[in-house]
Amino acid sequence: MRDRTDEELESGGQVLARLSNEMVRAQKKYFGKGPTSAKSYMLDDLLIIVMRGGMTTAEHTMVDFDQEDRVRSFRQTFENEMTERLTSVVEEITGRKVLAYQSQVMFHPDLVVEMFVLDDQAPARMRAATGHGQANDDDTGEATDEDALDGPPQGGR
Repeated sequence: MRDRTDEELESGGQVLARLSNEMVRAQKKYFGKGPTSAKSYMLDDLLIIVMRGGMTTAEHTMVDFDQEDRVRSFRQTFENEMTERLTSVVEEITGRKVLAYQSQVMFHPDLVVEMFVLDDQAPARMRAATGHGQANDDDTGEATDEDALDGPPQGGR
């Protein structure tokens, strides 16, 4: 495989960042609270978006009461209902059809992982941008919209 040009890497990174920003906006709009950070990764036909710090105060309280299963159940129901909205955003940005979607909430640390299986391998520029970002430990694919991202969690959370 030939080396990717800086322009190709930047283009792929911009698409990944746009995906991160749109998922953050959706969380904030429909859930009422957005994550403090998000980053997208494209691996073959898989899009993985990791969002950190998005639990509500009520969810933190339920977790403190050892009710993680109830929080997870509600989150799963919510994400199931959001499937069409979220997959249509991914399809619009990537130009690919989403074949499957799954979301998983984790509590320690507080993060949500959104996983999309696409109908075909992603463009080389997006896969290369993911690899470049990981190899160089940089911010490729991170959400950058400060208006959408919530600030750092308060009260040590």
